Order: sequence, then C-alpha cells, then structure tokens
Amino acid sequence: MEPIDLPENIITILESLDAPKRLSNHLQIVHTTAFELLNKLKENWSLLDVDDELVLFGAATHDIGKTLIKEEIYASGKEHEILGKNLLIRLGYSEELARFAYTHGNWKEDDLKLEDLLVSLADKIWKGKRVNELEERVVKMIAENISVDYWETYTQLDEILSELSLNADERINWQNRLDK
Repeated sequence: MEPIDLPENIITILESLDAPKRLSNHLQIVHTTAFELLNKLKENWSLLDVDDELVLFGAATHDIGKTLIKEEIYASGKEHEILGKNLLIRLGYSEELARFAYTHGNWKEDDLKLEDLLVSLADKIWKGKRVNELEERVVKMIAENISVDYWETYTQLDEILSELSLNADERINWQNRLDK
C-alpha cells in the first residue's frame, strides 16, 4: 500500500504546529489505511452509509494532540486525545470533525458512530493489530446499517482486515523513516 498524501490543510496545520516527522508519517499511513478500508467496504457493501470525508479527516488528524504532548509519540498515553480535540476546535474545526482526536482511543463508548469506529480500526490495522471487540462492533454496525447477516459480514470484514494487515512491518518502517 503506497501512502497517499495528507490533505493540504492538514499538512499546513502540522507544519504550523511543528509536528515531528514520525507523527506526520503516522497520520499519513493511518489516513492511507482508512482510504483503503473505505474502498474495500464499498466493494463489499455498496449500500453501506458511511461518510468517507469524516473518516478520512479523522484518520488524518486523530493524533494531532501529540503535537502538544510529544512524549506520547514514542510512549503510550491518552492525554493527547482530549487535547487534540480541543486543539482542532480552537483551530476552527467543528465538534463533528474534532471528535475523532478523542474517539479514536475511546472507541468503547456507547454513543459512537460507524465513522468513529472506522478511524479507530484504521489506527489499529495499519500495524497489523487486530482487536476483536472493536471489529465485532464494526461488524454489528455494518450488518444493522444494511440489514445483512452478522456472520457473513464478520467473515467478509475479517478477510478485508487480514488483507489490510499484510506488510505491517513495511508500514511501521515507513512511519519511522526520517525520524528526527
């Protein structure tokens, strides 16, 4: 999977915030993974109602709070999530767009939409990480959204995610290139 460029407005924000290259690379690879995931979902379920623009924006900005908490670029932490959401709102983005900075790491909350879960899923699958509980929530939402069989949907999504998780080592190495 060849990384696609981030939208210009996101690149501009990252540059203005002096985002480390590793963070920019991470956002780019998750954005690319979300793009591929959306394409695969549409191939399998053409009637699926999902807002691609929201998912792609969320994937491109989900970790923007790490520009404020740089230590979370290299170590786990959750402080960047609410800070990222608030940062995007301060930059003039709507709550609807800014929410992904928070929801990507809080996907177990009850009131989330499919778009929130897809951003979380892209943030996991790019590195080959499979999270059964998250995947089951996505399957349930897809099956309910277009009234299809849960287990058939489960099998199809599993195939999609297995394919997208291939070559995770190459993506991890790409993310970490030019790390300064």
